[in-house]
Amino acid sequence: MDIAALLPQFGGVIWTVLAFVIALSVIVAIHEYGHYIVGRWSGIDADVFSLGFGPVLFSRVDKRGTKWQFALLPLGGYVKFRGDSNASGGKDDAAMASLSESERRRTMNGAPLWARAATVAAGPAFNFALSILIFTGIFMLRGEVTEPVQIGELRAVPAQNELRVGDELVAIEGTDLPSFSESASFQSFLDDLPEQEHLDYTVLRDGDRQVVQGPYVYPPVATQIIPRSAADDAGFRAGDIIVSINGDEIYAFDQLRDAVEGSDGATLEMEVWRDGDIRTLEMTPRRTDEPQPDGSFKTAFRIGIVGGMFFEPETAFTGPISAFWSGVEQTGRIIDGSLSGLWHMITGAISTCNLSGPIGIAETSGSMASQGTASFIWFIAVLSTAVGLLNLFPIPVLDGGHLVFHAYEAVTGRPPSDKALRVLMAIGLTMLLSLMLFALSNDLFCP
Repeated sequence: MDIAALLPQFGGVIWTVLAFVIALSVIVAIHEYGHYIVGRWSGIDADVFSLGFGPVLFSRVDKRGTKWQFALLPLGGYVKFRGDSNASGGKDDAAMASLSESERRRTMNGAPLWARAATVAAGPAFNFALSILIFTGIFMLRGEVTEPVQIGELRAVPAQNELRVGDELVAIEGTDLPSFSESASFQSFLDDLPEQEHLDYTVLRDGDRQVVQGPYVYPPVATQIIPRSAADDAGFRAGDIIVSINGDEIYAFDQLRDAVEGSDGATLEMEVWRDGDIRTLEMTPRRTDEPQPDGSFKTAFRIGIVGGMFFEPETAFTGPISAFWSGVEQTGRIIDGSLSGLWHMITGAISTCNLSGPIGIAETSGSMASQGTASFIWFIAVLSTAVGLLNLFPIPVLDGGHLVFHAYEAVTGRPPSDKALRVLMAIGLTMLLSLMLFALSNDLFCP
């Protein structure tokens, strides 16, 4: 066996695991800190705040008596509140019986209903807050496209390109450029452009009106590779430009899309321009279930390449309020899409292979990290939303299940009995483990 040949794969595995551990640790830390800090604000003391499970690697006790620790297995975390029997909660009857009334108030089980409910809900709420905060920061850094549109940055392309940074776009192929903010008009304008290697661009350069040549506005360029997609598996990288498919030259991203959708799943041979060199890559498009505006799903062949223009337009600073609402909307779209996808999997409208397990999430973590810090941080925000949403499902052992118990107590005036709680928690744990095993089987056996 050639050990040297395995080193790149070994390095890739380490990178994937490291990215997954970092992403999960950040999300878990925020989630558990939400429980901890709101519990503290509500008058509930915490005995242990742990990142990870198993043998403790490092710990310290703060002035409030809380033990902060890092454990060996970085696959989650927990907060053990005063009076809990274990890391999953539950009442320690012996410990509770030895406490005074004022001391019982500072335990999870002895606190008022409102304090317990707020503490439980804080974990998912902090996950959503993390997502919104990250998206807000990204939208502020990206900014908004200025009007009129100016060239802010040019991508390296194999076609002739006479445009320069700072050029103000006036017209393309003799037709005036519509407002970039009017997405429908701008898309209609692009659809009417001829799909050819070069286009005539009318620009204002240093105050002079000039006509120069440049590539098609949306060339077949990969601005982003979707993790675990056909393109990712075939070795495509962000920045690659496809110049031909099965020997036919292409100049527009729509030509790439048409070839993929018309392939019926047949393998495509593509010539790819990368850093001035031409190389040949093969890939087989995969059936993909895609959400539609009306909430339904459409199955189509896809390869996992996100396109873009051959230039980045000049942007202006986006204010924090506008960016914040964009962050809220983005988080809402993720929640809506997740719930819609889950419902369509349950009803059989789309394949259950859309549900990823730990291996799939780890592979996605590594792929996003390899595409740059911005992509990885965006992925953390998406995953944080997913974790917050999952924890709100009304399954015992999850936060949503505890909130259901609290709602029952609010209606009836008494909590469920200890025996009922033990049975329900066992059922919930079985359901959760079954879901995890099902998702893991998807990682191993789905195409």
